[in-house]
Amino acid sequence: MAELEIIGVARSNYVWTCRIACAEKGVEYRLTRGFPNTPEMRALHPFGKIPAMRHGGLLLCESKAICTYVDRAFPGPRLIPEEPAAAALVEQWVSLVNTAIDPLCMRRYLYAHVFPGTPDGAPDGAAIAAALPALGEQLDLLDRSVAPTGHLAGDGFTLADAFLVPILYYIARLPEAGRIMAGLPALTGYLRRHLARPSVAATEPPPPKPR
Repeated sequence: MAELEIIGVARSNYVWTCRIACAEKGVEYRLTRGFPNTPEMRALHPFGKIPAMRHGGLLLCESKAICTYVDRAFPGPRLIPEEPAAAALVEQWVSLVNTAIDPLCMRRYLYAHVFPGTPDGAPDGAAIAAALPALGEQLDLLDRSVAPTGHLAGDGFTLADAFLVPILYYIARLPEAGRIMAGLPALTGYLRRHLARPSVAATEPPPPKPR
């Protein structure tokens, strides 16, 4: 079978999710560097985003589509369960992570720290402060959601966890989110256990460069 290729950068949370999915399924792949909004990525994704995937003659973009393909095309533990209700629960949480949690936690809050757009390059304090009320609400929701089973959807590792863990990994390193999470024991334990999971640990990207 042709080699599977993931195109993107290792530090992207969505690239990391795709790599976790491959590791969970035991799929060998090659990671090829590709940067957002470049001519090369616009040839692979209509909006120039990462990741993209090649497998034989198949070209896919969007991490959810890539992970669904990997889950269905290869043997191994299912990341989206077969049973309809369990599958729907996973799909629900993947959608919530992608449409609500990532935009707030990554694009608003984390970006205000690492891509602030301020004249001196310092974190955008106003943008950070504006994001904190909703950030606290989302993290509290996640704490309550993972408390019963230690997973986001059902009682085992699923694609929902593969999407959430990279986000939590990044924001937990920031002071405000770190303080909030310190008061959320279920979510803190969830992140600690999942970062030790072989598929996650083996694909963990290099740590962010210090500012």
